[in-house]
Amino acid sequence: MRLRMFPALVIGNVWATRKDSRVEGIKLLIVRPLDYLNENAVNSPIIAADWIGAGVGERVIVVSGSAARCAAGDQSIPIDASVIGIIDGEDIVSKNEAGGQT
Repeated sequence: MRLRMFPALVIGNVWATRKDSRVEGIKLLIVRPLDYLNENAVNSPIIAADWIGAGVGERVIVVSGSAARCAAGDQSIPIDASVIGIIDGEDIVSKNEAGGQT
């Protein structure tokens, strides 16, 4: 399953001295997609462009694909994931209350 909008944990930063000129000045983070119900990783970590100033240890909202480029304001920018929000909290039912569905 390909994730389009998902929660993730920021676990690091990426620096690249040589890169496409269209990503110059963009902060890049390493994020680990999370399962909302138990905070376990659901996929391998990915690199995401950061538009809001998130930091290591914060839970964030990530979008991928064309939504990531939309967040950048430029459909030609070569990115596939963008951090668009910092999660302050959430209110969800337990897995049992949801009938095993998330």
